[in-house]
Amino acid sequence: MPLQRITLTLARSKDYPNGSQAHGYEIVAPLDDAGHLDAAGWASAKAACTVRRFWGKEEMDLGHLVHRGGPKGGTWLFTYDIAGDEDDESGFRFGAHSFNIGDYVSIRDEDGVMHTFTVSLIEPA
Repeated sequence: MPLQRITLTLARSKDYPNGSQAHGYEIVAPLDDAGHLDAAGWASAKAACTVRRFWGKEEMDLGHLVHRGGPKGGTWLFTYDIAGDEDDESGFRFGAHSFNIGDYVSIRDEDGVMHTFTVSLIEPA
């Protein structure tokens, strides 16, 4: 299954009433025909499944997309420090949500704060 580059940008929030194109994530991952993350495709291409976190003027974070299995599509995480002590970020019900342009998804950041994002771009990786 070919990998897709999925760009998520911050949706409207109290701090960003119009959303923000400068805050978000770029994920490289396989998607099935309905736009769901494909666990089998991920398993065969783990090393290529990456994430880039861009957050305004903060330094960009580079990491990996990790699948931990489980019901309803399992748990999906972003890890930036494979061997260290940096906390992971988790996708809220990523296994059940679709990633089609205009869809909304939520991510819990390393501080435990939940943010909502819009799928703004999908292209071949």
